[in-house]
Amino acid sequence: MGSLFRSEEMALCQLFLQSEAAYACVSELGELGLVQFRDLNPDVNAFQRKFVNEVRRCDEMERKLRYLEKEIKKDGIPMLDTGESPEAPQPREMIDLEATFEKLENELREVNQNAEALKRNFLELTELKHILRKTQVFFDEQEGGVNQTTESMTRALITDEARTAGASMGPVQLGYMEKSNEREDYLPCFVAGVILRERLPAFERMLWRACRGNVFLRQAMIETPLEDPTNGDQVHKSVFIIFFQGDQLKTRVKKICEGFRATLYPCPEAPADRREMAMGVMTRIEDLNTVLGQTQDHRHRVLVAAAKNLKNWFVKVRKIKAIYHTLNLFNLDVTQKCLIAECWVPLLDIETIQLALRRGTERSGSSVPPILNRMQTFENPPTYNRTNKFTKAFQALIDAYGVASYREMNPAPYTIITFPFLFAVMFGDLGHGAIMALFGLWMIRKEKGLAAQKTDNEIWNIFFGGRYIIFLMGVFSMYTGLIYNDIFSKSLNIFGSHWHLSYNTSTVMENKFLQLSPKVDYEGAPYPFGMDPIWQVAGANKIIFHNAYKMKISIIFGVIHMIFGVVMSWHNHTYFRNRISLLYEFIPQLIFLLLLFFYMVLLMFIKWIKFAATNNKPYSEACAPSILITFIDMVLFNTPKPPPEKCETYMFFGQHFIQVLFVLVAVGCIPVMLLAKPLLIMQARKQANVQPIAGATSDAETGGVSNGGSHGGGGGHEEEEELSEIFIHQSIHTIEYVLGSVSHTASYLRLWALSLAHAQLAEVLWTMVLSIGLKQEGPIGGIVLTCVFAFWAILTVGILVLMEGLSAFLHTLRLHWVEFQSKFYKGQGYAFQPFSFDAIIENGSAAAEE
Repeated sequence: MGSLFRSEEMALCQLFLQSEAAYACVSELGELGLVQFRDLNPDVNAFQRKFVNEVRRCDEMERKLRYLEKEIKKDGIPMLDTGESPEAPQPREMIDLEATFEKLENELREVNQNAEALKRNFLELTELKHILRKTQVFFDEQEGGVNQTTESMTRALITDEARTAGASMGPVQLGYMEKSNEREDYLPCFVAGVILRERLPAFERMLWRACRGNVFLRQAMIETPLEDPTNGDQVHKSVFIIFFQGDQLKTRVKKICEGFRATLYPCPEAPADRREMAMGVMTRIEDLNTVLGQTQDHRHRVLVAAAKNLKNWFVKVRKIKAIYHTLNLFNLDVTQKCLIAECWVPLLDIETIQLALRRGTERSGSSVPPILNRMQTFENPPTYNRTNKFTKAFQALIDAYGVASYREMNPAPYTIITFPFLFAVMFGDLGHGAIMALFGLWMIRKEKGLAAQKTDNEIWNIFFGGRYIIFLMGVFSMYTGLIYNDIFSKSLNIFGSHWHLSYNTSTVMENKFLQLSPKVDYEGAPYPFGMDPIWQVAGANKIIFHNAYKMKISIIFGVIHMIFGVVMSWHNHTYFRNRISLLYEFIPQLIFLLLLFFYMVLLMFIKWIKFAATNNKPYSEACAPSILITFIDMVLFNTPKPPPEKCETYMFFGQHFIQVLFVLVAVGCIPVMLLAKPLLIMQARKQANVQPIAGATSDAETGGVSNGGSHGGGGGHEEEEELSEIFIHQSIHTIEYVLGSVSHTASYLRLWALSLAHAQLAEVLWTMVLSIGLKQEGPIGGIVLTCVFAFWAILTVGILVLMEGLSAFLHTLRLHWVEFQSKFYKGQGYAFQPFSFDAIIENGSAAAEE
């Protein structure tokens, strides 16, 4: 089979490169992305490897580029992304790149420091401007004769003893008082400053408590927010002025201001001095605005020039770093002139890899060609499944369960069909499927533009990565919706009904207990496609009919799906030449599944064909036996209950004998699965006179193939297990298969359960929400219908499409992982992780060595 159905054949190769050509050759291999290198220096510390200095230089360049990127994003400058991937620069170009990045970083840091200093100065001048304005208002109020404020301030400033002396001095002028020889300590003075608005209440309380009420505080808010020069945030501040007397209070007030990080500014007492200072401040602010604008323009020009090349610089630096990381995995020969590497490569791509190595040698100017030798090995190679944008998502579903063992059958190609189909069985609705299909189709049509956006939103990335799965699930759901004849819980009358009702129209539309009787009401041939739309009005037996139909098809699909999984194991056993497992595992498993569960499926078809809605016994529906009861009687060897009069006990001649025979043969397969393989292994050991060694299973016991690195996934040349472990392993495997056949068959009933739940939820939304709006009449009815429809649409998309879709998706995933893949899929391999520049760039700054 091709690589679509199995992983690629891999070969372990040894690569010899001249030191001067190694960089260019590894660069070509990185562009190709088909070589996985092994670490030949696992015991060497990462800081002691040959090219550690080059890696550090790349780390430093990445740090500078990240700094530039942060500054560019801060200014909202778009970064040019052509989508092209430049080639990895030559080692000598690293010096030019380092010099360019160093110059840009130093220039940008210097500009930022100057801008921050200018902004800090601008902030101080702006705060001083507001202080001069607000304090001028305070002093104007005093000079205008606000005696009440003055007297209250006076009472707050002087003690009881000073109050008597001050009473004779008349009104106290704020900020100024004639010096008195007798009361020099009580001369009032003030400080002014700004403080963060949220700190002001605590600041006031602290001043009152620390100064014992002997201060007078006035404050006013600055209406416009100010810019913090450190981080660029907008902050709200308030201007305050504090009046007090004495040096002791002055020291205390300044310490409190310092503790609350309030900024104090000089404020002259004389009005003329304040006006002169305000004019000087306004002039300096205008000059600073001009300088700041020029600084910002220069910074913007530097960042715009850097933004044009930043993406390409990142790609170049990461490629250089990845190359030196890879070279650190190599070994040096004794002459220190040749690098030796070991790598896994796909067998079909060896010629392509050799051509890439020749191109690298020519680029480097080396005269010695590289040597690529294939090695013999008994190690299990990595698993490499080629994918494209369509199959990638389905392969990811399989790999999430476990990476396939080397050359094991790959379930992904079959999952492309079975996964959306089983999903659609649960999600069958033409309307909901159309919504899902259109969403998937939109993502497919716009995939180039959407992929270029590269968002960090994980939920969106999951949706976009599974766009083809979503589209197929929607298309298959539309198909099953047509089969169920279900669109938003209603039916389509495409071919007309094949039922002829004997009831009048009012009875059909209003009687909730109406039942359809095929004996009386049905005429003509079977419905051409899907279900007859008349079932929509059969309120009494609609669910009974749908239950019987969906339950049976769930079992039929489940048994066929499991049989297909067992047949897949046949391909594994034959490919790995595992004759013992083929004869004593695959054949008994298939017989067990066919004779019990596939026979039950055949009984369903026999019942559908033989019995009909007629009064002609023994072929009427009254004579039709229950398949479940028949199957239970078959397994337990029970005698069936006597049928009704004129009915037959069995559905066909010899049924009892065939059922007994099938059960006996199926039970007889259990000891074959349990004992045959371990006993044959024990016999083979005795004949070969081999002593058991604790370890793993040999080729003779697992049928593995070890063919020079080409076939190592079937078991390999490994040590042998103890016989007791083989018996235990086989017992667990047999018990799991026998019991799992029953539980897995029942597990497929989730197809019926979720399909029924989805249909009922859709009907509830229609009946309880949308039908309310449809019953309204007149202009108001149109408005009500619009609102109700919007609410119904939100609930439909949110609950029935998203939530129900996610539930059906998870159940479908479980059916594939557990019920289907457990029949043949081990998933014990490890993924092929080639050295690829595309993967490294996609992962951003992730280390190339990962």
